Amino acid sequence: MHIGILTGGGDCPGLNAVIRAVTLSLINECGAKVTGIERGFLGLLTRSSRPLDTAAVAGILAEGGTILGTHNKCDPFHYFGAAGADSSAAAMDYVRELGLDALVAIGGDGTMAIAHKFEAMGLPVVGVPKTIDNDLFCTERTFGFDSAVAVVAEALDRLATTGRSHGRVMIAETMGRYAGWIALEGGMAGGAEVILIPEIPFSVEAVAERCRERAAHGLSTIISIAEGAAPEGGGLTIQRTIADSPDPLRLGGVGNWLQQQLEPLVDCEVRTTLLGHIQRGGSPTPFDRVLATRFGYHAAQLVEAGQFARMVALQGDAVVSVPISEVAGKNRLVPRDHELVRAARGIGVSLGEK
Repeated sequence: MHIGILTGGGDCPGLNAVIRAVTLSLINECGAKVTGIERGFLGLLTRSSRPLDTAAVAGILAEGGTILGTHNKCDPFHYFGAAGADSSAAAMDYVRELGLDALVAIGGDGTMAIAHKFEAMGLPVVGVPKTIDNDLFCTERTFGFDSAVAVVAEALDRLATTGRSHGRVMIAETMGRYAGWIALEGGMAGGAEVILIPEIPFSVEAVAERCRERAAHGLSTIISIAEGAAPEGGGLTIQRTIADSPDPLRLGGVGNWLQQQLEPLVDCEVRTTLLGHIQRGGSPTPFDRVLATRFGYHAAQLVEAGQFARMVALQGDAVVSVPISEVAGKNRLVPRDHELVRAARGIGVSLGEK
């Protein structure tokens, strides 16, 4: 048995833990040969790969990023290197040249969508969900998310001390694309007084009123805002557009926008911190290391059992598998009646609602 592994889309903590778990499980339990495809699906087009064995994955459990490299723009079915042409046949030629029996694709919704298309072309695929945004369909948790939340919580802890010292409003803008999971959980963990997420359009006046209320009692205000959050009747804050990317819109800047709106409405200083890619970098938390290992082991079990076209997922406390077709191209957003949303309201956190 010869199995390929690739990591697609953005990087996140825990990718190496999955690579390690898949590789060791396939070698130890199946006697398989394992090959790593470099830079995601791009490696299938540039014919870039490397052998993976016990030595190759030694010492990478706690290492951030991915030893295989990744690429967040390469879709072989619309390849930017060929003016958007379908180059999937060339990718399949390399798959056959390598002699791969199956592929383990580690990535988010875009990676799963591409993997699903390759499955239809005859390449057996098992998916492993990866995203710091925690927005993948059919799984309650993705590795990388806990690590990102830990970064946000620590940042809010630090912003709180300087905010209290000066009596300021401190805004922290998180990642998350169109889902508010990072801002919500990070905000809750970091004690934010205002949490703004894409799923609940916010009122600038409601946010300002909360800041004024706290300032009247000599208190500073911490605001956790997701990059995809938007005011009532407004649109997304788009940093730039990348035409040849599967996800062309790059969100960002809503924190600075909110600062500009709040400054005339409050009697204290307002400061904004864009957390950005520090949420993606660094060593994974222990939770993410364990979850990534569980996912990797379960993916190897699916390969051994010949159960393809499936993605591993966490449901409750159990690692299960679901059809990739149910995940491809879909997002899991924060329900407006989610337990954490209710808890936030219950403890007095403002969600920007009037």
